[in-house]
Amino acid sequence: MLGYGGGPSSIPLVHKEVVDRFKWLSDEEFSDILAIGNTLPGPIATKMAGYIGYRVGGVTGAINAVLATILPTVILMILFIGFLIKYRESAIVQGITHSIIPVVTVMLGSLAYKFFKQSHDKLGKKGLLLLGGISFICFVLLNIHPAILIAVLLIYSLVKKTKREQKPEKQTGVS
Repeated sequence: MLGYGGGPSSIPLVHKEVVDRFKWLSDEEFSDILAIGNTLPGPIATKMAGYIGYRVGGVTGAINAVLATILPTVILMILFIGFLIKYRESAIVQGITHSIIPVVTVMLGSLAYKFFKQSHDKLGKKGLLLLGGISFICFVLLNIHPAILIAVLLIYSLVKKTKREQKPEKQTGVS
């Protein structure tokens, strides 16, 4: 309800609840949802909440999850907008804002490390370095939008998986 930094900063909190606490999704499923959610337009927290709610409780779960993600913040903003406008220049409010940034950074870093480790386990060192390097070049140096990069990597993964499934199994010669 009091998340700072928008939807992306709440992702580690959602991960902790959905994967670690309630075990509704595995790490791999969560990272897949995060990747797909980043390719779609709109706020990431709302998209993820809708999907996770649907997985857990169907259409009613999706509606409940989206409303639970949006309504508390809207209600708080309506209640506190006057207070925020009046005291936004206050040294105390500024200090709180600056103090929260390192905490959010550590939370996002922790989640990034977990995804890095998971990728290392699945792809190996060479695969991780190759895809990480290509992603860095595309995103940072070529300034390609992250949604395009994620979409290309998802398509690559689907094509690779489809080709692997179409290969005939090797015959061992043992009856």
